[in-house]
Amino acid sequence: MKITSHGLVSVITPTYNCGKYITETIKSVLAQTYTDWEMIIVDDCSTDDTKYIVEEISKNDNRIKYYCLKKNSGAAIARNTALKLASGRWIAFLDSDDLWMETKLQEQIDFMINENYSFTYTPYDVIDNRGNPIGKIVSGPKHISRAGMLSYCWPGCLTVIYDRKKIGDICIPDIKKNNDYAMWLLICRKSCCHRYCNVLSRYRIRDGSISRVGIFRLIKWHYRLFRIVEQTNIVTSMLLTFNNILFGTIKKLIYNKPYKHIQ
Repeated sequence: MKITSHGLVSVITPTYNCGKYITETIKSVLAQTYTDWEMIIVDDCSTDDTKYIVEEISKNDNRIKYYCLKKNSGAAIARNTALKLASGRWIAFLDSDDLWMETKLQEQIDFMINENYSFTYTPYDVIDNRGNPIGKIVSGPKHISRAGMLSYCWPGCLTVIYDRKKIGDICIPDIKKNNDYAMWLLICRKSCCHRYCNVLSRYRIRDGSISRVGIFRLIKWHYRLFRIVEQTNIVTSMLLTFNNILFGTIKKLIYNKPYKHIQ
């Protein structure tokens, strides 16, 4: 693969008590064939050894930048802090327990340049708590309009890249859950989201993840997103929440498949 730089990528990485995983996450960024990046790690006041681990690694590479919040404030504030500190044209997201394949940035940004897209995502592989593949990939539609995004949060956060030159600066609403979904809805006001077909990321399933909570909590989080952030009326918020539950089922039936290349 020809290595071409299309400008600086800011990798947004909020973290909280992920010392067990963050070394592997950082190494997956260090291994990128696309080398024009900065990794902005914002620590939401971890109580484990996260700070020590990141500072030791960053001594050898000044592209890795570590910041710690003054008080525990949640993922939305951590992501917003990282976004404010970002200098890159391209904004990419990688949580501190997930992983990228080494060609992730080069392939996806080449795709965006070639197709003139400003907001993209990819399928991702799923791994267990110990990093072992569980034999499943998760994908979504090739093109997602704002209406399509209102129906469901299709992109996995670890797969998304957007062009800040075209989209502009984004601030995530300060909500406890679904703050990444709220951001995709904001971006979709300016651009549809497009899928690149290759699997370029690995999502780690851990206890306590949203995917493992009960249906009633999901309903509550989605309703609050539409009612408070999107400011839709009660009926519309309820309908959109129902749509999300429905399309979540459809996603599992159609887009969660045994590992193979996505066409």
